[in-house]
Amino acid sequence: MKKFSKFRIVSMNFSLYFFTKKRIPLQEKTLPLESILLSFTKFKKNQTPHKRTLFNKGPIGGKSSAQLILFFFSLPFIEYAAIFNPFVFSKLGIAQSIIFYIIFMSIIIMIIFVVAMRNNKKVIKTITPSWEYYFPNIDLKMVLSSGHSPYRDFFKHLSTLVVEDYNEKSLHKGLLTAFETMKEENSDLLEAIQKDRQNSQK
Repeated sequence: MKKFSKFRIVSMNFSLYFFTKKRIPLQEKTLPLESILLSFTKFKKNQTPHKRTLFNKGPIGGKSSAQLILFFFSLPFIEYAAIFNPFVFSKLGIAQSIIFYIIFMSIIIMIIFVVAMRNNKKVIKTITPSWEYYFPNIDLKMVLSSGHSPYRDFFKHLSTLVVEDYNEKSLHKGLLTAFETMKEENSDLLEAIQKDRQNSQK
């Protein structure tokens, strides 16, 4: 069984999912637990793993988030070239060129926000069936919630497991134990959330 090590995580992130075209094909069968975790978790050397702002489709068969970020960074330069080239600039003048640049920049920001949000939703939709296979009755959206969640310590537990260099089978077992621990520690909050959901469905 291959090790779920920090070195392997880094190499997978920067070589397999960005620099090569050999991606894991989209498939209906259960995704590897590693791939699921890599899609929404950022691992850095000597740092606690944390949730990605922009989820990564690379590990689950899509385009790497690095490519999407590169596209986002290119947009302001493309806009600058389109507005401040000699031909357009001579027609608009400095005042109108600046105004148009600001207006289109605000549109670009909205586009980035919408694309990032749709990307994250797509990743969640893709990995949810496999997540439910590994962790029945554990709501993935609650794990990834930025608010007050019963599973807010998920990444701390994951950090401990990665440091101990678990293989995938042991990692799965360790996370199941971690979820039970978090459920016990936050039983009141979990019960309140479940009751609120039941009431909203009535």
